[in-house]
Amino acid sequence: MKLAIGCDHVGFELKTDIITYLESLGHTVQDFGTESDKRVDYPNYAATVAEAVVTQKCDLGILICGTGVGISIAANKIKGIRAVVCSEPYSAKLSKEHNNTNVLAFGSRVVGVELAKMITKEWLAAQFEGGRHQKRVAMIGQLEVE
Repeated sequence: MKLAIGCDHVGFELKTDIITYLESLGHTVQDFGTESDKRVDYPNYAATVAEAVVTQKCDLGILICGTGVGISIAANKIKGIRAVVCSEPYSAKLSKEHNNTNVLAFGSRVVGVELAKMITKEWLAAQFEGGRHQKRVAMIGQLEVE
């Protein structure tokens, strides 16, 4: 799978660890930055990763900031993105199974490296169930305003 990843300055160190983890699982990772802990604005990285996902340059995206909240809100402004911020694996798994999320976000100030790996693993392994959930995902898409 080809994954897009991006972060702000607060998420830089965790992003590096997650890239190594993803590559160890056999995934291809396209890193959209940032490249240091120098202060940057997270909406820019959220938009870049989200665009890579909606244009199908990458299959899914992962975003990291301090809490995961701001960067996920920014990503969700891009039409076609269903980003979820998760601090534990169960919600990550269900977000994919029920909501067909295509971007995962978490916070480096909220989760440590090992928990971030568990969250990521559950999210990547989960499959959208469709069925009764398909109607709701379609309804979410209809709420998007151009």
